[in-house]
Amino acid sequence: MARRENPEINAGSMADIAFLLLIFFLVTTTMDVDSGISMKLPEKPPANYDPPKIKEKNIFEISINRNNDLFVDGDVMELKDLKEAAKKFIDNGGGVGNPMPGEEKGKECDYCTGDRNPESSDHPNKAIISIESDRASDYEVYVSIQNELRRAYAELRNGLAMKKYNMSFAEIESAYKKSGNKDKNLEAKVKEIKNSYPQIITDLDPTESE
Repeated sequence: MARRENPEINAGSMADIAFLLLIFFLVTTTMDVDSGISMKLPEKPPANYDPPKIKEKNIFEISINRNNDLFVDGDVMELKDLKEAAKKFIDNGGGVGNPMPGEEKGKECDYCTGDRNPESSDHPNKAIISIESDRASDYEVYVSIQNELRRAYAELRNGLAMKKYNMSFAEIESAYKKSGNKDKNLEAKVKEIKNSYPQIITDLDPTESE
């Protein structure tokens, strides 16, 4: 009786198949990328530039110590309370603002819903938020503070846009982008809301704790 040989499996192409699968997974797999915080750096002023004098009441001072404690205008504050405190400061409307585009001189804020406290900010376009952090503080805390401040501006802009156009600012901005940034009517609305509540956030040089 003849002896039957076991059939052999041709493994010559296995390496090619594994290589193709590797390429497939490399091409189709998405990777998370931390985009960070979008910041636009200011342009360098000319040599003879004379900076404007800023009233102390128009500055919302935020500081973070090495223990990640949050201070606002020298007083301790919880992160959860920062957004509302920032909105109250920005929207105070206690005086005359800088001239808006097309205006010769500044006017009082006729759209602000704040307390009109003369000891707080004069106008949203004069309200400056200043952040000072310690070099030993956590970056995550700094990012959380930035997020709360951006939420404050977003809510103020959305509220004004709803009053004027029955649409949130986010909806107007999204529609403008969908138009390929070509719709002049939407462009004018976006600029008007942004000029009404300009996002003015400055970062001071980090302090060095001892």
